[in-house]
Amino acid sequence: MEEKSKTKALKESLFLPTKTGISAVKEEEIAKADEFCEGYKQFLDNSPVEREAVRYSREIAEANGFVPFEQDKRYNAGDKIYYINRDKAIALAVIGKNGTKNGVRFSIAHIDSPRVDLKPNPLYEDTSLAFFKTHYYGGLKKYQWTVMPLALHGTVVKLDGSKVDVNVGSDENEPCFCITDLLPHLAREQAAKPLSKAIEGENLNVLIGSRPLSTDDEESDLVKLNVMKILNDKYGITEGDFLSAELCFVPAQKSRDVGFDRGLIGGYGHDDKVCAYPALMAAIDSEAPDCTCITYLTDKEETGSDGNTGMQSDFLRYFVYDLAKSEGEEGYRVLSKSKCLSADVNAAFDPIYASAYEPKNSSYINKGVIISKYTGHGGKYDTSDASAEYMGEIRSMLEKNEIIWQVGELGKVDIGGGGTIAKYVANMNVDVVDLGVPVLSMHAPFELISKLDVYEAYRAFYAFFNNM
Repeated sequence: MEEKSKTKALKESLFLPTKTGISAVKEEEIAKADEFCEGYKQFLDNSPVEREAVRYSREIAEANGFVPFEQDKRYNAGDKIYYINRDKAIALAVIGKNGTKNGVRFSIAHIDSPRVDLKPNPLYEDTSLAFFKTHYYGGLKKYQWTVMPLALHGTVVKLDGSKVDVNVGSDENEPCFCITDLLPHLAREQAAKPLSKAIEGENLNVLIGSRPLSTDDEESDLVKLNVMKILNDKYGITEGDFLSAELCFVPAQKSRDVGFDRGLIGGYGHDDKVCAYPALMAAIDSEAPDCTCITYLTDKEETGSDGNTGMQSDFLRYFVYDLAKSEGEEGYRVLSKSKCLSADVNAAFDPIYASAYEPKNSSYINKGVIISKYTGHGGKYDTSDASAEYMGEIRSMLEKNEIIWQVGELGKVDIGGGGTIAKYVANMNVDVVDLGVPVLSMHAPFELISKLDVYEAYRAFYAFFNNM
């Protein structure tokens, strides 16, 4: 017995701990996680698209003392500011006691999610039914978006320059929309196709109307005309205004607790709002950290981070340069001393599809935040690979603050892969690693996450800002 006890002690000192995750968490901590996630569910439901996410984040920020950023103004420790980029990305900064001279602490998440965008000329009628033509956005499984309630969200800029926001279908008392599918009785040919070909992108047309305009005139396209009249009466827009619009369809359902024990949240857009909200709240709750801390919620990650609101834009770089300049510092030197948590999700191990994962290097539901040292695809292409030194710093920070965490990859090496914004941050000469929340059914219209994991993400971002 004595020898066995020594062996067990040696294992405990040398091996990774076996009892981790929710099994090692006290009930009061689980209760805190549940409470924190009530706010997250509100954020998720109010932020299906990036403009709405920015708007809702700004409301939270202003309610907690944040004010708009002013260029060339010198800020003091504890000042809280926000800076919005074209209504589709937002940076929130809390000025540190040492300002920017020792670098800044970034927590960067994205607020766009896979969806179905409208084409520039979307509206048409066929056999007395009106449809919108679409072009899907991001990596999604097309078949998952058929025969489910959809809501229309976005912004239209009219010819006179005025803007109107559109939001139809999210309220259960409003009409919703739908992409039709072929009935099984006639779908033998469709069923024989590969899954990726069963639903073609050009067939993701959304049914939006079925009643013709009541008129005595013998005219064509009366269903289309009726839809356009409804839109004109409500929003004052004409068909030409679709050319200067950002409109998309997203799932119409609200987030829901999942499971008899209510331990999971199901909803649309966990990737990556499940990291955006904890990062946002970590900035909100920070008072006067040593280094200036910045939470940046960015756009366009799902399509490569291009464009002036994506991570490849110089917006964030210029924001740091402005802060540095006001303190008499050089912006490039500030960036070189900065550190970042790329707040993005990873795929949670799914036992139903276990063959896609490598169990020893996967993330698991209820095991805390997931650190992804690298993402990319086979051979570590298209990724930033965090250094051993920086991994050591983050491990130490998580352990010191008793945060539940795990390390993993995105599935088996040669099966697939994915990317995050980490590589674009690294290109600014900033130390960066991905840290986020494991997600089941990622990129589906209804994704699943653990409440505990969300709360641990918040604790990690807060510790990174304040206790590293």
